[in-house]
Amino acid sequence: MSNRRGLCLVLAAPSGAGKTTLSRALLASDPGLSLSISVTTRAPRAGEVDGVHYHFITQGQFDEMVAAQKLLEHATVFGRSYGTPRPQVEAALAAGKDILFDIDWQGFRQLRAALPRDVVGVFINPPSLTALAERLTSRGDAPEEVAKRMAYAESEMSHAPEFDFTVVNEDFNQALADIRRILNNSRAQRLS
Repeated sequence: MSNRRGLCLVLAAPSGAGKTTLSRALLASDPGLSLSISVTTRAPRAGEVDGVHYHFITQGQFDEMVAAQKLLEHATVFGRSYGTPRPQVEAALAAGKDILFDIDWQGFRQLRAALPRDVVGVFINPPSLTALAERLTSRGDAPEEVAKRMAYAESEMSHAPEFDFTVVNEDFNQALADIRRILNNSRAQRLS
């Protein structure tokens, strides 16, 4: 890498569209990209490790970070709070490191407002709402959770035009290749 400033690659999607799986594959194949570790007030899921997948904190700690302006973006989704710690991101960008963000459209808006020249947004759509419901069910979400997430999905998908790019995750390998191309082109633009 040169002396260029790093960039923030945001992947956003409705729950179940494959954002996390695409993020993991992109990170595994690109050593120049690291994951922004968000803070959250939700409980860890099976296999999640504090400091690796999220920084799991209390609502009180979260509220203190918001008040002290230590978060670049934050939101409450399904009754749980999420946010991106400011100091780590700003240091990485200054060092020329690229950071991947697995956040929602609200977080994207705030991140772009905080770092307008540093953010590239990609919205991942499922091939259809039916396919999305099948994915949510197959990953083991309870029926009431699937219904809640489906009700929210259409609203989330209405924000896709706010992003720089939209990728439909119908074929995983094609979606991953599309995101890689977007990342590589965005890096090249920062060098010129």
